[in-house]
Amino acid sequence: MDASEPDSTPFAAVSAQTSRLGRLYQSYLDKSTPYTAYRWIGTAVLLALFFLRIVIAQGWYIVCYSLGIYLLNLFLAFLQPKIDPSLTQDEGLEDGESLPTKKDEEFRPFIRRLPEFKFWHSGTRAIAISFVCTWFGIFNVPVFWPVLVVYFCILFGLTMRRQIQHMIKYRYVPFSFGKARYNSRSGH
Repeated sequence: MDASEPDSTPFAAVSAQTSRLGRLYQSYLDKSTPYTAYRWIGTAVLLALFFLRIVIAQGWYIVCYSLGIYLLNLFLAFLQPKIDPSLTQDEGLEDGESLPTKKDEEFRPFIRRLPEFKFWHSGTRAIAISFVCTWFGIFNVPVFWPVLVVYFCILFGLTMRRQIQHMIKYRYVPFSFGKARYNSRSGH
């Protein structure tokens, strides 16, 4: 009776390791948060490696197309406000959460539907998964790739045109260029 038998099952051991790896992954994500430029440079390098793999292997065009569509959807969510002004006008939801449209209205900062960090994290994860998919022949579906390129370009053009028209109509700019700096000589 003195020797107590551990009540750990194989499932509990796997669950503990998964939990530990999840905490380690989250700690690395938390540490990378302030380094925006380095995160995006790393993502650009990973994307360049992915494109290099596609060009050298001469295949996996459907994986590349799927990645492009997913990144386009992420980018659109990044550009859109959290509360869509067209929905608040159409449905009459004037509860104070719409974007200001007149000079005398209170300033409300632009809040994105998809924050920058989640955009980066989802995009980088998708690129990494797509890169791994290019090493398996099952994902190399034979397609005529020029059709995919033309279709993606048309889709990108139409979608961005619609988004830019929406931004102009409801007068919002999804980018901020930092804090306004005033000249000390002008008295401002």
